[in-house]
Amino acid sequence: MWIADQWQDYQVLDTSDGEKLERWGNYILVRPDPQVIWDTPKKNPLWRNYDARYARSHTGGGKWSAHHLPERWQIAYKDLVFHIKPMNFKHTGVFPEQAVNWDFIMEKIRNAGRPIQVLNLFAYTGGATLAAAAAGASVCHVDAAKGMVAWARENAKASGLEEKPIRWIVDDCAKFIEREIKRGRRYDGIIMDPPSYGRGPSGEVWKLEKDLYPFVQLVSRVLSEDPLFWIINSYTTGLAPSVLGYILDTVVTPRFGGHCECQELGLPVVDTKLILPCGSTGRWMR
Repeated sequence: MWIADQWQDYQVLDTSDGEKLERWGNYILVRPDPQVIWDTPKKNPLWRNYDARYARSHTGGGKWSAHHLPERWQIAYKDLVFHIKPMNFKHTGVFPEQAVNWDFIMEKIRNAGRPIQVLNLFAYTGGATLAAAAAGASVCHVDAAKGMVAWARENAKASGLEEKPIRWIVDDCAKFIEREIKRGRRYDGIIMDPPSYGRGPSGEVWKLEKDLYPFVQLVSRVLSEDPLFWIINSYTTGLAPSVLGYILDTVVTPRFGGHCECQELGLPVVDTKLILPCGSTGRWMR
């Protein structure tokens, strides 16, 4: 398991009964987590003294309660700065476990010894984009949600990266890739965090189990002749990390060599010293 244990501004304090108790900078949040199927005593007093809690509804969705928070605030991971705010569906704008991938991205780019072009698909609020730009790469950041791209740009500015060579693209990722193929653009590093389920701009249905492999085949057509890395993240329940590695080994390794690694991502839990699993990642690299 790859464990994101270098945070200063974020902690998982405890986990129990389908929830996790977290510290985001100066604020304490309680959020649901489907991995927490154990019911251990909630001894930490912050379980009863949080700033906000997201409670799921029996009819679907949920809402924040006891919301004693500013509209937004900042946390930092090393030199990267992120705006945090409570959103629908329990999210805050950052997935802290992805810090292990940010570290991997920065190390690969800094050690490459050459200019690197990075493509970040389904790029959300830009954690991987910021990491790549901070390490010296030129980055193309693509997400279909205009608000998420705007948020990512704010994070880049807060991190002092607003002048870095980042292309901010609001577009459907598949449509964008098709146009990049025609334009002849190529990338040395690819990062993608595709959803489990979604709908395209014309109502097309995306299901990761069915559509991920052909999408990776499509994206492989924008790889440079000397690619450096490819990262695929997934939060799809039941999808083993090895599946992501097999896909990359099938599509990328026969053409370029290199090798794949695949693991669960995890966050350390302060009170119990256990590791909370948080999704899967496959990495191809040379």
